[in-house]
Amino acid sequence: MPIATPEVYNEMLDRAKAGKFAYPAINVTSTQTLHAALRGFAEAESDGIVQISTGGAEFLGGQYNKDMVTGAVALAEFAHIVAEKYPVNIALHTDHCPKDKLDGYVRPLLALSQKRVEAGLNPLFQSHMWDGSAETLADNLAIAQELLEQARAAKIILEVEITPTGGEEDGVSHEINDSLYTTVDDAIRTAEALGLGEKGRYLLAASFGNVHGVYKPGNVVLRPELLKELNEGVAAKFGKPASPGPFDFVFHGGSGSTEEEIRTALENGVVKMNIDTDTQYAFTRPVADHMFRNYDGVLKVDGEVGNKKTYDPRTWGKLAEASMSQRVVEACGNLRSTGTKIK
Repeated sequence: MPIATPEVYNEMLDRAKAGKFAYPAINVTSTQTLHAALRGFAEAESDGIVQISTGGAEFLGGQYNKDMVTGAVALAEFAHIVAEKYPVNIALHTDHCPKDKLDGYVRPLLALSQKRVEAGLNPLFQSHMWDGSAETLADNLAIAQELLEQARAAKIILEVEITPTGGEEDGVSHEINDSLYTTVDDAIRTAEALGLGEKGRYLLAASFGNVHGVYKPGNVVLRPELLKELNEGVAAKFGKPASPGPFDFVFHGGSGSTEEEIRTALENGVVKMNIDTDTQYAFTRPVADHMFRNYDGVLKVDGEVGNKKTYDPRTWGKLAEASMSQRVVEACGNLRSTGTKIK
């Protein structure tokens, strides 16, 4: 199937919300990790989301000039071709983009998709993220209003992060403290600024103690039940049904979460969960194993010539793809999206 159209992406999100499951959003940094994600979704018979962060896009742009837009566009165009061979719907998304990178990343990509739509084509990406969590909420929402209007014109869904996620990702970091919890007032101010769908659809990355990376038990206190409070508070304020709730939530910093925490998040409106750290490890682990096991084959030791079959990137690359794809299958199971693909 092709990359999801705007209509199909909206249907995917609607189905997830109604069915209380979520799509894994897998960060990719290469054509190989893209294939691993697509393979995992196909094997799980789940539609899904593939996303590219600013750092991932810079890496994809090549180390000669490190251009984020070039990297993102190149992988998206590649994805539009190869996704045809996988029997699932895939939405393309750009991950965390802070204020200082908007002009070099999200805004040019929005403009590119706007031109495509004006020419009768679908947008290149299906959603973009604005990460204003380092700004005041007022400034954050002011920029979100501008971007939401542009995204709507380009048939794109905007993702907004209104309060911090702890830890560090692509140079954006926040301390792990009590500010990692969105309040009902924060949610109401967001609805007042961005509407509840009438100004354009958006995904909301609210904070309930989320932290990027993986931490030992006890270091992070997640409160996914907080999402219910946010939905109920906004529903009451605007006269909307409390169930399934006015917001489409995103779960950031989800690597290492318990099954109970994930289940509670799903019950309270999460439709997208970002997964990066765990899939990075799954990709790299078999490569490290291969190198250690074939030390004298991948290296030319003591004047020998090594073994081309062991240092051929295809040899260890296939192992990496298979391992990462299995982690995506596992994620689909955890998020209850297995077997839910749109027929």
